[in-house]
Amino acid sequence: MNNDTPLVNPIDNKLFGFARIVGEMSQMLKAQRDLLSQRNIMLSTDPIEQLQLVSQSVTTLSTFVNDDQVEVQQLRELARITEVVSSSLDVSQVLNHVIDTVILLTKAERGYIVLKNPDTGELEFRVARNVQQHDLNRDEFTVSRTVVERVAQSGQPIVSTNAELDERFQNSESIANYMLRSILCVPLKRKNEVKGVIYADNRMRPGVFSEREQRLVYAFANQATIALENARLYENLIGSVRQATSIKDFMDNVFASIASGVIATDRNDTITTINELATRILGIPMEQALGRSLWEVLPDLYAGFDELFRQVREQNRQEVIEVDPVIEGRGQVSLILKLSPLKDEQEITRGVTIVMDDLTELKQRQAQLSAVRRYLPAAMVDNIRTIDELQLGGVERKITMLYCDVRGFSTFSEGLPPDELMTVINKYLTISSEAITLQEGIIDKYMGDAVMGLYNTQLNPQEDHAVRAVRSALAMLSDVQDLHELVEEKQRLFYGIGVHTGSAILGNMGSPRRKEFTVIGDALRISKLLQENALGGEVIISQSTYDDVKHVFSAERVDPRKAKDEGALPTMYRVTGVLPN
Repeated sequence: MNNDTPLVNPIDNKLFGFARIVGEMSQMLKAQRDLLSQRNIMLSTDPIEQLQLVSQSVTTLSTFVNDDQVEVQQLRELARITEVVSSSLDVSQVLNHVIDTVILLTKAERGYIVLKNPDTGELEFRVARNVQQHDLNRDEFTVSRTVVERVAQSGQPIVSTNAELDERFQNSESIANYMLRSILCVPLKRKNEVKGVIYADNRMRPGVFSEREQRLVYAFANQATIALENARLYENLIGSVRQATSIKDFMDNVFASIASGVIATDRNDTITTINELATRILGIPMEQALGRSLWEVLPDLYAGFDELFRQVREQNRQEVIEVDPVIEGRGQVSLILKLSPLKDEQEITRGVTIVMDDLTELKQRQAQLSAVRRYLPAAMVDNIRTIDELQLGGVERKITMLYCDVRGFSTFSEGLPPDELMTVINKYLTISSEAITLQEGIIDKYMGDAVMGLYNTQLNPQEDHAVRAVRSALAMLSDVQDLHELVEEKQRLFYGIGVHTGSAILGNMGSPRRKEFTVIGDALRISKLLQENALGGEVIISQSTYDDVKHVFSAERVDPRKAKDEGALPTMYRVTGVLPN
């Protein structure tokens, strides 16, 4: 249906045809009467007058029938559009259908809908359309605010055939300024509560709207209000679902990002929630956990865990335990479990949550660092990022090795009580240890009165490792001289020190139960040989070490003092001091 379609049917055509025939008959009788009158034959005018009355009655009847048929067609169209509007759950679509239908049924030029904001109660512009079913901007659609507000407040419809002459709106500037003619405004009501207003007008023609259009739109508005309420409820429902989905997605993301494994169970110990980290810790697939009994999924943690779990649920108390179960595919792991009752808003326990932290890697790291602390100062250990970087399994690299030994200690120790002997030797070992540590060297091991220091290992990488080793050696000699001033003459001993720079293999060596970080190769053999060739109070270095430190220290070449069974002895230098800057 559109504004150009005539609302007539076959009955209307027959009535109009009959009226036309009666009119023609009346004209014919009048013509015959005039003709006979010219011949002085006078006839009665009653038949003509009766035919004219019949013609007028038929015309009037046809008009009534046409009006009724128009109303019937409007009602049919109203029923069809009402069904279309009621079937939609989109508020914007419903609003467009409603205003387009009002314009169509009433021959209006424009239509406009305002709705009350459910929170503030203020009237809000929602949609404006013209007869071509095009959207109008608020600025394009100027209406009488007086009419709209009066209908919204009273809940009663208003129809005006000519608003400019209507006494009800004589004081309305908007009607005068906008030159509004025909106006129709009806409330959108639901359970006697005004939800909004439908407004339609025609600025060009007066008398467009009648009581019939008012009744028609008013009846339609009641159905449209229900459709709008349904659409709004559906829109709110969709918004709530989206909000709930958004919250769920947010909570899932938060849940997944938790740095602990989490399991939640209901009263029947069925797993209702489990995050991915928990499945990795326990070595179980997610799909095999959700919805299943905790006791079907959880590995054997320890013998009394099920009883502890029951006490947490039934006695509403928290428990924290540390366990070391064996997990299939992972072996033995270290876990801390925190069990807490899961309560609702009424503080009624609905289940139990288990928060688990996997300390396996942390404990392994701590064990490895504990071993490393035997060789490194605490500050250096704290700077190690990962144990894997250390390559403790074994690596070959260029290092500098310091080998020092107390001269004459065997003769000195003879006849001394054990406690006095240990006191004296510990003084000298303390000097050597502190000198090595000061230059960030590693104390490989103590061998009686001998000490080995390592520089530029994977534990303490150093570009100037040779310089650091010689500095440690000279510091030992200086500190021994200082010690001599504090001890009696018979306790005054001296260090013989050898330093060599070369390739060596370094790593943890020993049995699975006990390993030590140490060095093997020529570096150990040559540094020990240099130490054996040093007199008390001397630092003897190899050619490779001399090449690396000659810009810092002065040294002189010396002949070997101790023969070597395997062949020629290496070139040796005695360090004489530090070069001036």
